[in-house]
Amino acid sequence: MNKKLHIIYIGTFFVVGALVLILLGINGYQYYNTPIEERFFSPDHTTLEPSGTWGHGLGIIGTLMMIFGVAIYMFRKRSRKLFTVGYLKHWLEFHIFLCTVGPILVLYHTAFKFGGIVSVSFWSMVLVVLSGVIGRFIYIQIPRTIQGKEIDIKDLISMRQELEDKLSQEMLFDSRLLKELDELASPERYKSKNVFESLIFLFKDFFKIKKFLFKLKKNVIRAGFSKYRRKELINKAQAEIILSRRLGMLRTMQNLFRYWHIAHLPFALIMFVIMIIHVAVTIAFGYKWIF
Repeated sequence: MNKKLHIIYIGTFFVVGALVLILLGINGYQYYNTPIEERFFSPDHTTLEPSGTWGHGLGIIGTLMMIFGVAIYMFRKRSRKLFTVGYLKHWLEFHIFLCTVGPILVLYHTAFKFGGIVSVSFWSMVLVVLSGVIGRFIYIQIPRTIQGKEIDIKDLISMRQELEDKLSQEMLFDSRLLKELDELASPERYKSKNVFESLIFLFKDFFKIKKFLFKLKKNVIRAGFSKYRRKELINKAQAEIILSRRLGMLRTMQNLFRYWHIAHLPFALIMFVIMIIHVAVTIAFGYKWIF
């Protein structure tokens, strides 16, 4: 999948998710904004209540999306037969899409009314989604091959050295910029920091890197490089900074990712166990959708 196709791929997920959220909100705004004790008298009650045609359907579809999203990603990640079927990061993005839109549908299924044991499942679902966002951030900080396998630290050092050598040859036109790049691209800047310090440092570093890339862009324009060469130089400089940061924070992020699994998986299990109980009780009491 090339860059443009990947942008369309991600953009489609974003547009579909946004449309689902907006259209369901507009369609049911009046009903969801009605006090719970008065909803029975609303003309939309039989449609949008949790056991209504739309409400019940949203719960079923949202649940199936989450189950499918988790199952297909785990199966792709662990199956050797599927190792060459698409890149793991693209499967992860599909997993994130399904496990974001699914909970939105489940939220509308509840009609924003949840209590008892089901509320435990709902809030577990919220925590799973939020921790998933954090997990995605941690995941992209750990260097990987295009197939999603973690890169060995020796390979990472070799890649950075190769990139640094290329840039040193091409950026002799401004020694000050080269020196600033060396400082920004030093893995030592990120070492000896705990998780909290690393996150604060990343936030501050974001603006420093943007400022440096802006100066670099102005400099390569003045130096008379072609548009293609300017873009190539800026991309190489940015790649070295990111690679160096990931090298310096590799151990920290690997440990953080392990801790994240400890927090993410239990919430997901609680959510699915209570979800299964909820579905079983619903069926036992004779609730049906359109069947």
